[in-house]
Amino acid sequence: MNPAGLSEQVRRSWAIAKKDIRIYYMKGPVLIFGVFMPLFMFLAFLMGGRQLPLSFLISGLVGMTLFFTATAVSPAIFPWEGSAKTLERLASCPVTVEAIVLGDMIASLLFGIGITLITVLIGFALGLPLLHGLTLLSAIVIAAICFSAVGMLLAVPPTNTPSNIMMLSSLVKFPLVFISGIFVPLEQMPFWGIVLSVISPLTYFTDLVRYSFTGTHFFPVWADLMALAVFTLAITAITMVLHKKTMPKRM
Repeated sequence: MNPAGLSEQVRRSWAIAKKDIRIYYMKGPVLIFGVFMPLFMFLAFLMGGRQLPLSFLISGLVGMTLFFTATAVSPAIFPWEGSAKTLERLASCPVTVEAIVLGDMIASLLFGIGITLITVLIGFALGLPLLHGLTLLSAIVIAAICFSAVGMLLAVPPTNTPSNIMMLSSLVKFPLVFISGIFVPLEQMPFWGIVLSVISPLTYFTDLVRYSFTGTHFFPVWADLMALAVFTLAITAITMVLHKKTMPKRM
């Protein structure tokens, strides 16, 4: 049993997060899947010839950016550390599996928030007004935690090959982007599209971003926030439990 208390484990999580920030932020797959992928998808959508308002486009860009960046770091850390045999060294330290996962999540969500704030500033530079700043800030923080937990959930399969996890990650993330109202407004989706969109936490974040910039929303604001919070708690809890089971298989 680990003798360290909760506060000590949190402090060690922060130390793990700082280690991740130094080592993994500038890795090629992180930059490609976290920064360039949402940018290229946005440009492709922008040049697609559809006459959509700037507020819709920037809101979609903010949603995509946070989703891709917050899920870019966390899935690959365990495979990278497993292949480098540094995960065994970390696991032999007096730190719990939950603290390791939390540290990776912190590094991931900080990366997501930092890059996303740049896209928000781009919106300001293009003249987009911010109507509900507190809602936007709350949504970004909660969604960043949620998406970083999604990233750690994708890292559950006990493989030490990063490309396997990146393929699985793409297989899950791209469908979620297409059903979350980023490219097609929820109001224009068929009924089955609305049903699918409900299962994606990105749907609620995108709806909150659009509300923050335009004042319009599809779901009630309180429902968006509540759904994001529930997704965050549920995915984080499931991720912690599954990593405790699969961690020994990585050694």
